[in-house]
Amino acid sequence: MSKSSSFVPLMIIAALFFIFGFVTWINGALIPFMKTINELTAAQSYLVASASYISFVVMALPSSAILAKTGYRKGMSIGLFVMAIGALVFIPAANARTYWLFLLGIFIQGAGMTLLQTAANPYVTILGPIESAAKRISVMGIANKVAGALGSLIFGALLLSGIDEVNEKLKTVSGEEKNQLLDTMADSVFVPYLVMAVVLMILGFMIRKAPLPHVEATPIKDEVKGKSAKTSIFQFPQLILGVIALFMYVGVEVIAGDSIIAYGLSLGMPVSEAKWFTTFTLFAMVGTYGLGVILIPKYMSQTTALKLSGILGIVLSLVIVNTSGFNSVLLVASLGIANALVWPAIWPLAIDGLGKFTKTGAAFLIMAISGGAILTPLYGKLVDYLKEVYLADGMEEVVATAHSANQGYWILLPAYIIIFLYAFKGHKIKSWS
Repeated sequence: MSKSSSFVPLMIIAALFFIFGFVTWINGALIPFMKTINELTAAQSYLVASASYISFVVMALPSSAILAKTGYRKGMSIGLFVMAIGALVFIPAANARTYWLFLLGIFIQGAGMTLLQTAANPYVTILGPIESAAKRISVMGIANKVAGALGSLIFGALLLSGIDEVNEKLKTVSGEEKNQLLDTMADSVFVPYLVMAVVLMILGFMIRKAPLPHVEATPIKDEVKGKSAKTSIFQFPQLILGVIALFMYVGVEVIAGDSIIAYGLSLGMPVSEAKWFTTFTLFAMVGTYGLGVILIPKYMSQTTALKLSGILGIVLSLVIVNTSGFNSVLLVASLGIANALVWPAIWPLAIDGLGKFTKTGAAFLIMAISGGAILTPLYGKLVDYLKEVYLADGMEEVVATAHSANQGYWILLPAYIIIFLYAFKGHKIKSWS
C-alpha cells in the first residue's frame, strides 16, 4: 500500500500495540506485589510472567484458525473482549487472595493478546515493502513501550505504594492481623482492573468499525499456478530458526523488564526508586526504536541491526554480572537498547517468502513469545538456587540476596549468542538440505 493509504491502518494497529504494551509491562509491578500478598518465593513470583506468556503457546495456532474464519478486524475485536474478561477475573482473585486465580486472569488476558498479536504483527509486516517492515514494526514498538512505561509507572504507584512498610510489618505480625494486612493490600487491584476491563470492552466495539483494509502476503513463485514445492511450514528453515531466536529474545526482554524492579529491591533500594526501573528499560527501547525508524532501511539493513543487537546483548550480559549496585541496574536497563530492534528485524526475515504459509508462520512466531514464560522463571529459580549456595557458604542474607539476583543474569548470555547466530547465518538458510 502507498504511504498515504497505509497511514490510518498503521495508527490503528499502533493503538493496539499500545494496549499490548500497557497490559504486558505491568507484570514488572505485579511480580513484587504478588510475592508479598501471596507470600511467594522468587521463582513462584515469576510465574506471573509465565502465566501471561505461556498462553501464546496454547493459543497461537487456535488464533490463526480464528483469524482465518473472522478476518483481521473481527479477530482483533474478539481479542480485546477476551482481555477484558481476564481483567475482570482479578476482582474475585483479589477478594479471595488466591494466587492461581490471579494467574488464571493473567492467562486469559494473554490469550486475548495472542489473538491480537497473531493478527497485528503479520498485518503490519505485509502492509508495505518487506525491506522496510522493521521500520514499521519499530513504530509499533514505540507505541508498545511508551504504553509499557506508563503502565509500569501507574500500576507501580497503585500496587507498590507502602509495600516496604507492609513487608516490615509482616515480619512482626501473625494470624488474623497478618491476613487483614495482606487482604487490604490485595484489594488495591480492584479499581484499576475494573477500569481496564471497561476500556478494553469499549475498544473491542470500536475496532469492529475501524477502517482496516484487507491485505495478504505476496505468493511465492511456485504458488502462482496454484502449486507449491513447499507442502509444510517446517520446510522453511529461516522460520523455524527465527522462532528459536525470537523465543530467546522474548525471554531476555521480559527478564530485563520484569526483573529489574525486584532486582533493585534485592539491592536494598527503596520502592520509591525501584518502581521507576522498568521505565528505564522501556525508554531505552523507545529511543532505539526511534533510531530504527530513521536508519532502516535507508542507512542500515534489518540484518545489520539484528547483528549489532546480538553483539551488544552479549557485551552487556558479561558486564552486568561483573558489576554491582545502581550501575548494574542501569546496565540491565540498557538491555533495552540491545533488545529493541530484535523483534522488528526477525519478523520480516523469518516470514519472507512464506506465501500462503504466512498466517501459520506468524502463529509459530507468536508461540515464540513463550520464551518469556520459560526463561523468566528459570532466572528466578537460578536466583533462589544461588542464594541457597551463598547462604550455605556463610554469606550474610542481605549480601546473598543481592549477589544471587545479579549472578542470575548469566542466563542472558546464551540467548544473545543464539540471536547473533540467526542474524549472521540462520536467516539465510532457505532449505534443510
